[in-house]
Amino acid sequence: MYKIDLNSDLAESFGNYKLGMDDEVIPLITSANVACGFHASDPVVMDGAVKIAKASGTEVGAHPGYPDLMGFGRRNMVISAKEAYTYTLYQLGALDAFLRANGCRMQHVKPHGAMYNMAAKDYKLASAICEAIRDFDPKLIVLALFGGQLEKASRDLGLRTASEFFADRAYNTDGTLVSRTIPGSMITDEEEAIERSIRMVMEHKVKTIEGTDITVDCNSICVHGDNAKALAFVEKIRSAMTAAGILLCPLKDIV
Repeated sequence: MYKIDLNSDLAESFGNYKLGMDDEVIPLITSANVACGFHASDPVVMDGAVKIAKASGTEVGAHPGYPDLMGFGRRNMVISAKEAYTYTLYQLGALDAFLRANGCRMQHVKPHGAMYNMAAKDYKLASAICEAIRDFDPKLIVLALFGGQLEKASRDLGLRTASEFFADRAYNTDGTLVSRTIPGSMITDEEEAIERSIRMVMEHKVKTIEGTDITVDCNSICVHGDNAKALAFVEKIRSAMTAAGILLCPLKDIV
């Protein structure tokens, strides 16, 4: 039987600034990536997301990013390996406090935005992030872009490693994500997102923005929580996966 995890980037509100639909989305996914306060979120939001996840039986992972609230963590930053290590470790500790207080355990770590995309191409940066994860808890799963340097660094350090597919993002021929500044980078049609997702699970293929097929053999499908159609995507993808005989389960049951 085919198995797939369904994840979403969540808990990205901050103070009076509300973003995403945590209450509605978390119960429908199998793994929630919770922002840790650097690119988004705050203590109240983090605690709330953990409580929703616990009540829903949804696994929680840390979603650390660059210290960039103004840019939502999507602006590239030049940082040292030491900074990458400590930024990651700090954010894992912040989320873990709320998980422990609520009687939960962290399942995985998925870097956010620019940190994620840069680590997919920069082995030194990826290694520093993975070293922080290993030193915090070597049992954690690293969720990374398929074929990227973060995935490689995680495996090199002996960490449990999972790769993800983006239902609502266009791909370049080298397997990287198309920049959000380029038209067509975001998939807004729910049916297209569903077709792409099922094909990835069953055939391990996706059509790039240039129109060619590439291999993407992933363990998880991501739907961005800040996408206006996130809830519709999650609901329809869940239904389509079930209809296709694909089992939805958390990463810990796959890798």
